[in-house]
Amino acid sequence: MNFPLDNLVITGACGGLGRALAAQALGRGAKVALVGLDRATLETLAATAPGRCIVYTPDVSDSVAMQAMAEDWASRFGTPDAVIANAGVAGGFDTAQASDLAVFRRILEINLLGVATTFQPFVAPMRERGRGMLAGIASLAGRRGLPGNGAYCASKGGLIRYLESLRAELRTSGVGVCTVSPGYLRTALTAGNRFAMPGLMAPEAAASAILHALAQGQEQLVLPRRLGWLSSALGLLPDAWHDALLLRQPRKPRAGDPGATPIPGLSADAAPRVPTPNEPSAR
Repeated sequence: MNFPLDNLVITGACGGLGRALAAQALGRGAKVALVGLDRATLETLAATAPGRCIVYTPDVSDSVAMQAMAEDWASRFGTPDAVIANAGVAGGFDTAQASDLAVFRRILEINLLGVATTFQPFVAPMRERGRGMLAGIASLAGRRGLPGNGAYCASKGGLIRYLESLRAELRTSGVGVCTVSPGYLRTALTAGNRFAMPGLMAPEAAASAILHALAQGQEQLVLPRRLGWLSSALGLLPDAWHDALLLRQPRKPRAGDPGATPIPGLSADAAPRVPTPNEPSAR
């Protein structure tokens, strides 16, 4: 099955994978709704394809704002061929720290709820038309919990299950659902990582693979494929062995740590915290 990709909505289009997806789609002549929080960056990208872009800056977890975005785009260009829910954030998490609970909540709002609010306005029009693709950018981190990364893993694990559910619901409608599970991409979300990142990919290479998969109507995409095989192999280890292996790795920076990426919409009060006595010095 082949799907046209002439009309796309892409969230998280300001940088990294989202910007690469948008740039490549525009380069192929598509009309693209550029959804993100950095208006200046999006307007610079939109200037490369006059008349084929609209810049939107809603919070993806705000259903009212996302509905307004969808209505405006559809009124101008019609129902999109594909919607790519790419907006996402990452950050370390420590359940022992009360301030980190706000981090957990915000990561879930963006990474999980944000996908549902992105898709929701487009499901009925796509189903009525009998065609369309919905793509959620999950992660291999959603396959298994990682020490110090519980919020992100929970958001991506939940996203994988949500996409499975939606795929089943739309199975006979002509609307496809693609779960994209990247490993490590060379973006701002991984720039502060202090641990090994096997299979690190350039976002441009990942974007090309994703657009090809959507055009083919694929339901699953792991990037790179060999890292998916490694993840599956590690999943065969006894839990105690797997945990012991991961506990030796440095943790992802938490909010307020050097190298941590900003989490939009997170209260400033949630970032400052007192280090715990047993925190690894590598954090």
